[in-house]
Amino acid sequence: MNTLLQQRGIMVVVTRAVLVVPSTTYRADGFFRAAASMGIEVAIASDADLAIGAMRTAGSRAKSGALGVVKVCLEDPEGAADVIERFARSTPLDAVVGVDERAGMVANAAAMRLGLPHNPPGAIAASRDKIAMRAAAARGGINQPELRVVTTVDDAREAARSIGLPCVVKPASLSGSRGVIRVDEERDLPGTLERVRKVLAAAGEDPCSPVLLEKFVPGAEVAVEGILDGGRLLPIAVFDKPDPLDGPYFEETLYVTPSRHEPAVLRRVLDAAEAAALALGLERGPVHAELRIDRGQPFFIELAARSIGGYCSRSVVAEGSWTLEELILSNSLGWELPSLPEDSAQLVIGASGVMMIPIARSGVLQSVEGLVSARSVPMVTEVTIAVHSGQPVVALPEGDRYLGFIFARGPSAAEVEGAIRDAYAELDIRIVDVPGPIVE
Repeated sequence: MNTLLQQRGIMVVVTRAVLVVPSTTYRADGFFRAAASMGIEVAIASDADLAIGAMRTAGSRAKSGALGVVKVCLEDPEGAADVIERFARSTPLDAVVGVDERAGMVANAAAMRLGLPHNPPGAIAASRDKIAMRAAAARGGINQPELRVVTTVDDAREAARSIGLPCVVKPASLSGSRGVIRVDEERDLPGTLERVRKVLAAAGEDPCSPVLLEKFVPGAEVAVEGILDGGRLLPIAVFDKPDPLDGPYFEETLYVTPSRHEPAVLRRVLDAAEAAALALGLERGPVHAELRIDRGQPFFIELAARSIGGYCSRSVVAEGSWTLEELILSNSLGWELPSLPEDSAQLVIGASGVMMIPIARSGVLQSVEGLVSARSVPMVTEVTIAVHSGQPVVALPEGDRYLGFIFARGPSAAEVEGAIRDAYAELDIRIVDVPGPIVE
């Protein structure tokens, strides 16, 4: 549905959308700029007055049409959908778009109320619960690690003996490798479970909830960034993760595209990612999938009904052609998406990459030196520090953020990776200890 305005006898088509934007997101500017470039008028639905003020500023900078702002509670998707539905009575909408995973729940609920394209609610819920995700993947015959759902230490011991060690203990409700710990010896299970439960409690989740115990899958890990369009996956980029993710914790650092795996392996990876999305019941919208490759065969690890997180979206762009945010908005409006370039497994042409600068240990960030040198490395396009000096930082598995980001673009994935590593080597990151527990 497009809104038609009568202006001096001429019918003008106006496209309108609500952007659901959490107060903690980094993505507002990118979506506002995309909307402005596409001629889309946008309203803001957010969870904090301060965030709404920031969004107004971002909208002004992007010169996007501003329809207004509404305050919603992102922890109450149905209540937030009520607010957006009331707003739409006076301002008809063509799409409701969530800019990240939390916002996606609200956007999907509101789109369903308004009769706009959306995913089945159960599919969105399953993508946010690793136990439900694993069950759906099993029903769909998706190749994934052998696993058990455990609650007690005795459960975990029995599960480890059944599937074998090493295994990975994983909370069902957290993301970004938070609380994910590899276990090599059975004697370490009690302490690991206790630690995971403390991470759950710190995240505001039920510390007594069941967790996953999965067989560790060796091999390289890749990430698939794509958009589902009528149940078909349009692969935007396949990222290699060149740094080994073997544990005991699983902090992601480097993402580099295009993937250097063989075309036949990439085809199996993309087929597995699409099959996993369909097994969850997803039909449309951005997806971000993680898979392991062991001896040429992909193992499904997880999939989120969202695009790549935070600043990392800047590594997914076709210079002068489209941005990731433009693709997401186009998909939400039912507009035609670009076709894959000939002989390519992904939309992104050319090599790009990002390093999520790791937090080596918990403490307080004292300083980051060497930024000028890092930014001067050839092919490096940006170095951003997301934490201010004097702020506490928490390492994995308890932590849930990165110190900053290094971006690069170049002629090949190998050269991009080398440039990012060279830039990282220029940084002198100083973290000092603090007495007592760190509270962010």
